[in-house]
Amino acid sequence: MTTAGSGERPPPALRTEALEQLLTERGLIDPRVMDGIITEYETNVGPLNGAKVVARAWTDPEYRDRLLRDGTAAIRELGFSGPQGEHIVVVENTPTTHHVVVCTLCSCYPWPVLGLPPSWYKDPAYRARVVKEPRRVLAEMGLALDDDVQITVHDSTSEVRWLVLPERPAGSGHLSEAELVPLVTRDAMVGVAKVTAP
Repeated sequence: MTTAGSGERPPPALRTEALEQLLTERGLIDPRVMDGIITEYETNVGPLNGAKVVARAWTDPEYRDRLLRDGTAAIRELGFSGPQGEHIVVVENTPTTHHVVVCTLCSCYPWPVLGLPPSWYKDPAYRARVVKEPRRVLAEMGLALDDDVQITVHDSTSEVRWLVLPERPAGSGHLSEAELVPLVTRDAMVGVAKVTAP
């Protein structure tokens, strides 16, 4: 905790909480509305949009080709666009190649298809370490890759944001596009997890 005159700033979470409290006390925001917006972007809007993109690519080879050629345009075909999604490049995971996304400078992230970035994505440790030791970081996050799998780390910027097209899980060939959507996770679309069959 910071004391007056110490010269140290309180951590961002504490400053954010103080600002929210001040705005609430002045009647400028309703915390219930703010919580609803945050929940919507964290769990509903963003990751669900991305899951629809992935499921379409898994079931429609022509769409998959368009997605890998021009991610922004193909994603827009499904109605997903907007701030933080002006230029999205899509890369595909395969049995021998694995892609993972980071923003080393801040937390650039494709909001229209992934929602708000998770706290671990913004954490300085993730941002610094995944570039230097991606295999170890992925293993610590629960994704152990074989030594012969090539890992490529993509650095999101304000100009280019990245989306990973995960591998379709084995044993899911009988599932429809709609049935595939719930299997796709935000973490798989960032490249720190794989999609598993039900």
